[in-house]
Amino acid sequence: YGDFQCPACGAYYPLVKKLLEEYGDKIEFTYRHFPLSQHAQADLAARASEAARRQGKFVEMYDWLYVNQEHWANQSDARDKFVSYAQILSLDLDKFQQDLDNQEIETKIKSEYQEGVQRGVSGTPTFFLNGRKLTANPRSYDEFKQLIDRALQD
Repeated sequence: YGDFQCPACGAYYPLVKKLLEEYGDKIEFTYRHFPLSQHAQADLAARASEAARRQGKFVEMYDWLYVNQEHWANQSDARDKFVSYAQILSLDLDKFQQDLDNQEIETKIKSEYQEGVQRGVSGTPTFFLNGRKLTANPRSYDEFKQLIDRALQD
């Protein structure tokens, strides 16, 4: 579970990216939205990622949001920044902007948040491995890798 505006999630982003590159199709990574109320742009960022998903570019927007977190996270309204990312990703801008306010997308994000609460998520990032919540986040790439290697052996 993650929040695109969360600095800790941003710090884990390169570790997760490297793990995905290393393990390829041996593992599956599923991102679930958990926008924290103290992060003013987190919900809009989640909606931007889902608007991009509707055009087949979730992963690309996910990458842009984390790589550029420092450029939008402290803005009072990051909508224009997210639209510029959509343009860079060659998305249909009219559709993207409509989808930013789409009720189905908002419902999906709220549903994932509530699912997280029910599964014991209280902050971000929160990782699950084979359906089990990690009691503590790995402190390094190697620690993360060891957890995955053990899970793959089970």
